[in-house]
Amino acid sequence: MIFFDKVSKIYPAHLNKKENIVFKDIFLRIEKGEFVLITGKSGAGKTTLFRLLIGEEKPTKGKIYFEDKDLSKISHSKIHTIRRKMGIIFQDYKLLSTKNVYENISYIMEALGVPDKDIERNVPELLELVGLESRAYHYPDELSGGEKQRVAIARALVCNPDVILADEPTGNVDPYYTMDIINLLLKINEKGTTVLLATHDKDIVNSLDKRVVTLSDGVIVRDEMGGKFRL
Repeated sequence: MIFFDKVSKIYPAHLNKKENIVFKDIFLRIEKGEFVLITGKSGAGKTTLFRLLIGEEKPTKGKIYFEDKDLSKISHSKIHTIRRKMGIIFQDYKLLSTKNVYENISYIMEALGVPDKDIERNVPELLELVGLESRAYHYPDELSGGEKQRVAIARALVCNPDVILADEPTGNVDPYYTMDIINLLLKINEKGTTVLLATHDKDIVNSLDKRVVTLSDGVIVRDEMGGKFRL
């Protein structure tokens, strides 16, 4: 489903700064339906990995394939067709403060051209999935961090994506709600959606017994099924 084929990402030297080698000749294959944890110290390249996959960054060398499509051959104007197959969850939620929960979700659908009747049917279904039916008309500043992240997850699911990219989704969430978010991602994965979860949370990694890919100094130093947190 996803294949990084000998990918390097190098930012050139600038002024008094040396060149920054984020990745050096990495191979990574993710199969459909997997739940994969991406770990590494801050600056190890977890976010860059996602940015390369969604086309916001281009590799310096190598190729990246998504569902057998070479992303380097897809024009910038058409990359949005690929992104619709990916749901992206950020650490900082990226909710619209002037819109309530229902509107934060429906707004994305409207922007994608989803018919009104489908929006009216799908938004309640998404709210039920993330457990926020009773909070539909509350605004972001009335929600807890965990609730905000659940809204963000609902927004990531509006296109029924093939893969979810979750970039430190519990980083701003109270520890009490951390496993709520993780359990929701597991539930989504059980329905067949591939999940890539970038995290440096040791407890999350050690509790899940999932595949763990560890990044360090520009390379993949470990790729283990049922892996543990080791840096």
